[in-house]
Amino acid sequence: MAVKLQTIKDIRNFLKKELSELYPENESSAIANLVIADVFELKSLSAGLLINDDPLEEEKAEKIKDYCTELKTGKPVQYVLGVTYFLDCIIKVRPGVLIPRPETEELADLIIRENKGYEGRIIDIGTGSGCIAIALANYLPSAKVTGIDISDEAIETAEQNAVLNKVDVTFLSADILNGTNRKIPPAGIIVSNPPYVRESEKGLMHRNVIDHEPHEALFVPDDDPLRFYKAILEAAPEISERPGKIYFEINETLGNEISELLDSYGYGSIRIIKDINGKDRIAKAVRHG
Repeated sequence: MAVKLQTIKDIRNFLKKELSELYPENESSAIANLVIADVFELKSLSAGLLINDDPLEEEKAEKIKDYCTELKTGKPVQYVLGVTYFLDCIIKVRPGVLIPRPETEELADLIIRENKGYEGRIIDIGTGSGCIAIALANYLPSAKVTGIDISDEAIETAEQNAVLNKVDVTFLSADILNGTNRKIPPAGIIVSNPPYVRESEKGLMHRNVIDHEPHEALFVPDDDPLRFYKAILEAAPEISERPGKIYFEINETLGNEISELLDSYGYGSIRIIKDINGKDRIAKAVRHG
């Protein structure tokens, strides 16, 4: 690329232009922030992104151009950089491990706000990159946090992320769909962001998600979209303490169904909470009996 990048402002304008055919302006701006944070080795996106007129070394400019070449293939920026940020935690990601979403940050933030000083155990089912478990361990340091996943690749990545963020989280290999829940220790709080996108909804998703992210972490059959929630609730008598809270990230179209499911398993104080975009995104309930 012949373009010359000399300042931070140049980076933003360059990426906005080069990625305009793939992403709307707000997304290209978010991508630029991630690229800048990586190239300048900022510890988080809230660490004070550099001033637009700050100068740019040639080595960094070339690195940004290389990143842009990959980004133009549709590869998600988080996989291009190998990292993303989640509630100010640095999270490594790689193909085969789901990229954390802002909606999932909202889920973790809610748990943190509602459980200050919590000293019991938290189980994160389907931990993936470990982002939820790590954020909870970071902001609820007295809690005992365990993350479980069926993917050895995900667990390996999650363990690396726990070390990177200097938090104490235990990760276990377990398949909640196939009755391996006996190795899961009982917890006062259960959280899960399981696969919940119906197969028929694939057409609504961006091609960089469809082409690059693990389908097994995203999609469920149209005829059984609540399969993971059902499995977790079936396991609850063994893995949930009493009283015990449960927090789910959910498909925006299935809030009523999730509420009815929780009620059918004896949960009370059921709430369906909207995300920042006004969509049903989080289910919370309490198990007393």
